[in-house]
Amino acid sequence: MTVKRCLIAAGIAALAAISVTPAANAEPLKIRAAWIATPPSLLPIMFPKPGIAKHQGVTYDLEAIHFNSSPTQITALAAGEIELGTLNFASFPIAVLNANMTDLRIICDETQDGHDDYVTNQYMVLQDSPFKKVEDLKGKMLAVIGIGAGADIGMRAGLAKHGLLYPRDYNIIEVRLPSMKAELMERKVDLAAFFPPFLYDPDIPKVARSLFTMKDGLGGSELSFWIMRSAFIQQHRAVVVDLLEDAVRVYRWYADPKNHQEAIATLAAVFKLPPERFDWAFTKKDNYRDLNGEPDVAMIQRNIDTVKELGFIKSSIDVAHYTDLSLVKEGAARIK
Repeated sequence: MTVKRCLIAAGIAALAAISVTPAANAEPLKIRAAWIATPPSLLPIMFPKPGIAKHQGVTYDLEAIHFNSSPTQITALAAGEIELGTLNFASFPIAVLNANMTDLRIICDETQDGHDDYVTNQYMVLQDSPFKKVEDLKGKMLAVIGIGAGADIGMRAGLAKHGLLYPRDYNIIEVRLPSMKAELMERKVDLAAFFPPFLYDPDIPKVARSLFTMKDGLGGSELSFWIMRSAFIQQHRAVVVDLLEDAVRVYRWYADPKNHQEAIATLAAVFKLPPERFDWAFTKKDNYRDLNGEPDVAMIQRNIDTVKELGFIKSSIDVAHYTDLSLVKEGAARIK
């Protein structure tokens, strides 16, 4: 081989090394993920022990960031401050219609209410109250965690089935979940909403009883699902599939009864409380998580149609258009 040919070959080899080496040695992609409450969201406890997630720290680096509400998540998504959001059937259409974020895509399930015989959120009255049926709440004061929140929609839908409409037939006050029990016991409200873990306060069965449930109102609902913007998915598709593969692994690990004690110990460490306080978690006393990571798209559509019927949005949306489950299906298919 001539000197000239050797130099050309060496140059080609060098260019190939330059083009390949950065990808091989690339830093894991940072994915900032929003969460509001755990254990409904597993994002802050996605890595309970080494070896479950195969790609964390390799192709991606997940950073769980706490948010107080869905609207603040929507703002952060719009500003590019997070890559992964966790919205529900009430907040997602607002992001699409009001914030004009038509590039959002639903990519993974997080939690569902009222699936089969899993827990459903409870709307409760005092044991000694005179309210025996939903119609008895006419003219009364009802507590919700937030106007337009999923639990508020579920409550209004349940009341509407019995002919009670807001604001004609009842009053609403916003109450933080930790304060629901006190507000009800002090008779400041006539009905309060209780969800895990507050539903399992040992005082609740002594003082309160369920009048109806979120499942009664909505027939099941998607409480939370993962969303990303389509441009981020297109740019980093392979990494997003890695993340969703790990998410399915984690969902299955938490749901496996043989891991239950380790799972609730993980929660106990976060809250600095005894593990027995969380014995309900990751069982049928908890919200349902699809073990393939697939949200119920038809149910989301029904839920959003209800949001429109109750007047929170001007029009419904075609949920299928904003859903891409190909990534989580590809990730789950890798797991043997």
